[in-house]
Amino acid sequence: MAPIASSREEFDEIPTVVGIFSAFGLVFTVSLFAWICCQRKSSKSNKTPPYKFVHVLKGVDIYPENLNSKKKFGADEKNEVKNTPAAPKNSLHLDLEKRDLNGNFPKTNLKAGSPSDLENVTPKLSSEGEKEAVSPDSLKSSTSLASDEKQEKLGALVFSLEYNFEKKAFMVNIKEARGLPAMDEQSMTSDPYIKMTILPEKKHKVKTRVLRKTLDPAFDETFTFYGIPYTQIQELALHFTILSFDRFSRDDIIGEVLIPLAGIELTGGKMLMNREIIKRNVRKSSGRGELLISLCYQSTTNTLTVVVLKARHLPKSDVSGLSDPYVKVNLYHAKKRISKKKTHVKKCTPNAVFNELFVFDIPCEGLEEISVEFLVLDSERGSRNEVIGRLVLGAAAEGTGGEHWKEICDYPRRQIAKWHVLCDG
Repeated sequence: MAPIASSREEFDEIPTVVGIFSAFGLVFTVSLFAWICCQRKSSKSNKTPPYKFVHVLKGVDIYPENLNSKKKFGADEKNEVKNTPAAPKNSLHLDLEKRDLNGNFPKTNLKAGSPSDLENVTPKLSSEGEKEAVSPDSLKSSTSLASDEKQEKLGALVFSLEYNFEKKAFMVNIKEARGLPAMDEQSMTSDPYIKMTILPEKKHKVKTRVLRKTLDPAFDETFTFYGIPYTQIQELALHFTILSFDRFSRDDIIGEVLIPLAGIELTGGKMLMNREIIKRNVRKSSGRGELLISLCYQSTTNTLTVVVLKARHLPKSDVSGLSDPYVKVNLYHAKKRISKKKTHVKKCTPNAVFNELFVFDIPCEGLEEISVEFLVLDSERGSRNEVIGRLVLGAAAEGTGGEHWKEICDYPRRQIAKWHVLCDG
């Protein structure tokens, strides 16, 4: 009877063993499933960010740069393999042959070994042993201060350029600025920062952080632009605007630096450049431009119809010679703003056609205490929009603004249009 009892005990232990193995198998399956999910989520997060540039601050990448071999940001792989100069469909393009520094950029053939090409350039070797070549370009963005001793010194900007052929990435490192003028008369210092734009189409606009109370700011910030073929670099230009932050009013513009990239070779590695900052080149002969406005006062409904028709001869906001204007309309009652409207942005034009109508309800009888302000602004993505010009229409307005207002009061229900010269904002 003893063998029978032992066999029964063995049969009783089998379900227990099976249960233990089943529990371990279930735990392993759940763990494996969770690990696979985490890997998939991690792989998704490591994909290239949907941005044209990667901002590197103090050597730390905000976005990962682990690009794979797939096409990035509309880049044409066939053009890369064949090494043809054809640019992709969405690329930046402009014929720079007839351009100069007053809004147009000349395209010249440069000699890399010319002594005159090496002025104002400081070659360096980094601690890691990487090569920083001296700029061979002779297209200077500023006039030598030695030729004009009376010209105000605005300091110098130090930056470097580099191109990564494997990732098809154009990198601009804004290192520092030296000898900036003091924009704050009380503290005799400035709060500088730098805005950079890739011309001609101004698709890429970036800016550094603000450094407080310094005339020699060390930024050391790198901006990486992906999806720009190397053959296209020669058609572009870099525009740096050096500003001083002002908490209570519009930021002060210290100056600018323009670097046409035609003739600059980046095949030898990183290129360090040092350029003097020049006064911002804004055409004053043509004034602030003109604005065509149509007004109609409906006395029966006590409404004011405002039509923003056109703008012409707007001054350039930067060296590209092209602004992105729009009009902001503010309605005031007894010097208090009670309503505001704005038009759509018109891209890259000094002569914009808006044809946009706005209807305002007037809170009082008559237009004696009513005035309308028109602000023409240049749209700047990622920063404060700059006022190009200003116009005020009302009973107390001078010049054509007051005359136009008197006409709509004398002839209600009639649409009256007039051109007005814009003044400084």
